[in-house]
Amino acid sequence: MKHSLQLRLSQHLTLTPQLQQSIRLLQLSTLELNQEIERLLQDNPLLERIDGASDPSSPQRETPQSENAEMPEAAADNSVQEPASGAEESASFDVEDGPSYNSISSNDNEDDDYAPLVEQPPSLSAHLTAQLSLLHLSERDKRLVSLLIDSLNDDGYLPQSLEEIGEMLPQELDVDQDDLAIALQHLQHLEPVGVGARNLAECLSLQLAAMPDDTPQRDAALEIVRHHLDVLAARDFTRLKRTLKCDDDCLRVVQKLITSLNPKPGRDFSSEETRFVIADVIVRKTKGLWLATLNPDAMPRLRVNRMYADILQRNRGGSAQQLNSQLQEAKWLIKNVQQRFETILRVSQAIVDRQRNFLEHGEVAMRPLVLREIAETLTLHESTVSRVTTQKFMHTPRGIFELKYFFGSHVATEAGGAASSTAIRALIKQLVSAENTRSPLSDGQISELLGQQGIVVARRTIAKYRESMQILPVNLRKTL
Repeated sequence: MKHSLQLRLSQHLTLTPQLQQSIRLLQLSTLELNQEIERLLQDNPLLERIDGASDPSSPQRETPQSENAEMPEAAADNSVQEPASGAEESASFDVEDGPSYNSISSNDNEDDDYAPLVEQPPSLSAHLTAQLSLLHLSERDKRLVSLLIDSLNDDGYLPQSLEEIGEMLPQELDVDQDDLAIALQHLQHLEPVGVGARNLAECLSLQLAAMPDDTPQRDAALEIVRHHLDVLAARDFTRLKRTLKCDDDCLRVVQKLITSLNPKPGRDFSSEETRFVIADVIVRKTKGLWLATLNPDAMPRLRVNRMYADILQRNRGGSAQQLNSQLQEAKWLIKNVQQRFETILRVSQAIVDRQRNFLEHGEVAMRPLVLREIAETLTLHESTVSRVTTQKFMHTPRGIFELKYFFGSHVATEAGGAASSTAIRALIKQLVSAENTRSPLSDGQISELLGQQGIVVARRTIAKYRESMQILPVNLRKTL
């Protein structure tokens, strides 16, 4: 076999590290972006975040529009330039400071740097333990009640049976089922009422039993929650009236009493932290036009560290090779972050231009929209639009919505047009909210009513939309 050398020319697409970073930053949410930036700030001494806020009276720099958000160019120039005299640091676009973004101004008071301390409510276990310490019980009984408290779930229920709890205890403790049953009674007499129940029926029964004896229809309500709770859940009012031997007025009082109870008494002590959504884009109506602008609170303000940049400028030998590489990475990050928000703004404005009727009139005016339409308008790839609209939020006068919310399939109309699935969901919600609760609308009736408005929707499609909005079926929406 003869060996030989051959030259071959070919073309192929290579994802550079800068392009990979640009794609990764584009698909991150605001929270994930801040976490990624914090990690890079710790690894790269050439990169720093601008502290403080800019002067609100200073003019805000307009964000330049990028021609192609998918192919960012690498910053090739590694030299460091001195900023112009008198230029504002927060609005500078030089290499040294990097592109920075104005943010909402804050007071200069040092106290503003510290978040106010909010007193956390006690947990369910701590609340019950505090009450237990006030009871006149033996030390052994208190330990058994504490054992049951530790076995409660977040809703305040006891998921394990007393037999299972007893089997886990060592035999030398000599704890039988009667001891655990007594401890459970002590637990169920603590606040909140209903804690320590083993199922929903027992939880509601404990709350009804704690009410005064002269509470209207309390005995009838106890009868239902103990023996006919499934019948009430199925809203079989005819069977309940026959069982209780009462009329509609009596059953209405019983139902109102039961629905006023708390099915999850332990939830009031949950320590779930409320998470707030920071919108990436804010939409306002200016001189009759709907315009999208970037939210300054969602935009990190970054720049190249001036001290290290000066060191790099003075020392261009081999010892500065690592700093030179980190300077290049810092410039890439600043450019990619800027490009990320430019792309988000372009896509958001294109969405606003097509959903003006929604902003004016609400969900019923939402028009059908697909990712391909935005991609063709902005000459972007459809996958880029998909990344931009995922976990990015828009603040409008009608609320905060994910950008994905404005996209939806269409349903044909008799006039030859198309109606958005979001608009159809809004119409279904309107019909259900205005229906007679004694004789609610079925999916077929809703389909017929929409057909009278020129919107052809199958009954199965109505059922799918209704379930997605968590609207109960017709039999469960019926009331007395």
